Amino acid sequence: MGQKINPLGFRLGATQGHHSLWFAQPQNYSEGLQEDQKIRDCIKNYVQKNIKISSGVEGIACIEIQKRIDLIQVIIYMGFPKFLIEGKGSPRRIEELQMDVEKELNCVNRKLNIAVTRIANPYGHPNILAEFIAGQLKNRVSFRKAMKKAIELTEQAGTKGIQVQIAGRIDGKEIARVEWIREGRVPLQTIRAKIDYCSYTVGTIYGVLGIKIWIFVDEEE
Repeated sequence: MGQKINPLGFRLGATQGHHSLWFAQPQNYSEGLQEDQKIRDCIKNYVQKNIKISSGVEGIACIEIQKRIDLIQVIIYMGFPKFLIEGKGSPRRIEELQMDVEKELNCVNRKLNIAVTRIANPYGHPNILAEFIAGQLKNRVSFRKAMKKAIELTEQAGTKGIQVQIAGRIDGKEIARVEWIREGRVPLQTIRAKIDYCSYTVGTIYGVLGIKIWIFVDEEE
């Protein structure tokens, strides 16, 4: 069997940066990690609770966290930030989200700042695409149809290649299996190649399915 490595960790320092930027003493490092996880979970839960997009896609591409001694800066990259940026109650919603996160973290002497950024091609990002496929699978759409639709959406976003893999009890079959589909080039061994990756679990009525998506964005010379 080929040994698989996470494509993002494999390319750290070459084409991939960290999503969390902060320094900590070794004894406090685990606390910082847990804090980051709490922030990300809290934001995702808030968006899930308050969003009502027709396709069921939350549209969070990634959440970047930068920490200083007196400040935690959180940048949320969203594909469809309508309810957080536009609309009547959007400033109130961001304040509410900020209060939720502050309550969760219990940060007394640090200021929390949340910014929302819109990304240009939402479906060129694996997290948003995985959410789209998950929504389709929950609505009992055939997995092949969902995969093909996802690939069409990615091609419109102008990427060079994509690979989608779904594993589990597909279509409610008794025996779990793995199905995958690839379009274009996906050079996983080339460190120069900027590859975006995400793994996502979706709970269906038959059990849990795992979705993995690799998107070949660009190659650095």
